[in-house]
Amino acid sequence: MTRVRKRFGQHFLHDQHVLQRIVAAVDPSAGDHLVEIGPGPGALTAHLLERLDPIDAVEIDRDLAAALRARWPTQLRLHDGDALRFDFSALAAERGGRLRVVGNLPYNISTPLLFHLLQHRDCISDLTVMLQKEVIDRMVAQPDSEDYGRLTVMLAPWFQIEKLFDVGPGAFQPPPRVWSSVARLTVLREPLFVVPPLFAPLVAQAFSQRRKTLRNSLRGLLDAPAIAAAGVDPAARPETLAPAQFAQLAALARSTGHD
Repeated sequence: MTRVRKRFGQHFLHDQHVLQRIVAAVDPSAGDHLVEIGPGPGALTAHLLERLDPIDAVEIDRDLAAALRARWPTQLRLHDGDALRFDFSALAAERGGRLRVVGNLPYNISTPLLFHLLQHRDCISDLTVMLQKEVIDRMVAQPDSEDYGRLTVMLAPWFQIEKLFDVGPGAFQPPPRVWSSVARLTVLREPLFVVPPLFAPLVAQAFSQRRKTLRNSLRGLLDAPAIAAAGVDPAARPETLAPAQFAQLAALARSTGHD
């Protein structure tokens, strides 16, 4: 049995039916530049290599990386290291095309890793990833719902997101305490709306105090008249706004913010 390191948040997927469903969702074909994040003992890797050879993979666990390298010395182009620090843009340049990312992402770094991949969106065509179910529910949430929040809004301009299916704890070893889901994130060629420079900090500030009205939560960036000038009610709460409305607010914040 593969040794599990808790600090890496490892839960290894072993259910063959789920593995096959993920590969079917990815549907790799000749010419794709596929990169797997966190291959672990290689259960998904084996299925992917049946469809596409070679592929790239990023693995932080040195023992697992050594075993993977011994098993597939030429088929798997393995990169030892942390996916949170990996330069996906440099890999895309080396491969000569946009990357297709796939993986069972570690739940303890899922949101930071999504934001890291977001920074490399110009070199990525799509992501097919497994995450904690509640994270994917947040990614696809609609305004004025409990799951809607910073993650939803930050991904909205750049990705078309489709939740594919849920996966129970028994599909993993060791079983996590939560359900998981698989989603496909397709990078949009053009953002859904213009994203001003202050979009990210404004969204972060708004949802850091999501129970407060925008008049209060955006203090220091926008005053009530400026919020109203964007066509938004200053008494509204952040979870009621569509992503594009945050962009409208951020565009005004550049010239009307306060210290």
